[in-house]
Amino acid sequence: MQIKAILFDKDGTLFDFEKTWSSWTIGIIDHYAEGNSAKAQEIADTIQFDLTARNYLPTSPIIAGTNRQAAELVASVLPNHDVDAVEAFMAQSASQAPLAPVVPLRAYCQGLAAQGYKLGVMTNDSERSALAHLKAAEISDIFDMIIGFDSGYGAKPDPDPLLAFAKQIKIAPENIAMVGDSTHDLIAGRRAGMITIGVLTGLARQTDLAPYADIVLPHIGHIPDHLAHSEAAFT
Repeated sequence: MQIKAILFDKDGTLFDFEKTWSSWTIGIIDHYAEGNSAKAQEIADTIQFDLTARNYLPTSPIIAGTNRQAAELVASVLPNHDVDAVEAFMAQSASQAPLAPVVPLRAYCQGLAAQGYKLGVMTNDSERSALAHLKAAEISDIFDMIIGFDSGYGAKPDPDPLLAFAKQIKIAPENIAMVGDSTHDLIAGRRAGMITIGVLTGLARQTDLAPYADIVLPHIGHIPDHLAHSEAAFT
């Protein structure tokens, strides 16, 4: 089995989920609660965020959801706020969220590209936010395609955006590895006929990912070694 391309999820895969998004989420809750502790708790409960521990519950729909879905959840407890306005504010804020790369990303991605791998990103975040984050990490120029949920191909767990990447780079899905931290990522990969690699830098556990993954690794830094022995690792 020869892997010729790698399609990465973004949050929880290239960037550590908790380190990147927990502080941002607290900012969103504080913004809309406006000092009302009961409203803050209501927003937190709706998106399944633990205000005391300052982190997401593993069951939170925010983790693998789209920007729109996140905005709909927040707006559902804000009767005087329009969903579109909430989505726009959250998207703008998310594009400026602090980033916590899992590994030094530019050297990592350049190393893979130098070995001849085509690279892409498919995220359920917006394309605008994805581009902002990848540019801030100085890696946007290395990817052959960057896809958000609003890029016109749909969102994970549907396989269509993954297949759009395969079509763009002219490589068969079975020669592409989909790398992600959530079951949405891996289910999409399986549906697209791709090799699936789970990583544990999101909130999902090994036992959550294993049923949908050809292999589960601690983080993306372990991938190059496994690619060097891909026939053994993914069969």
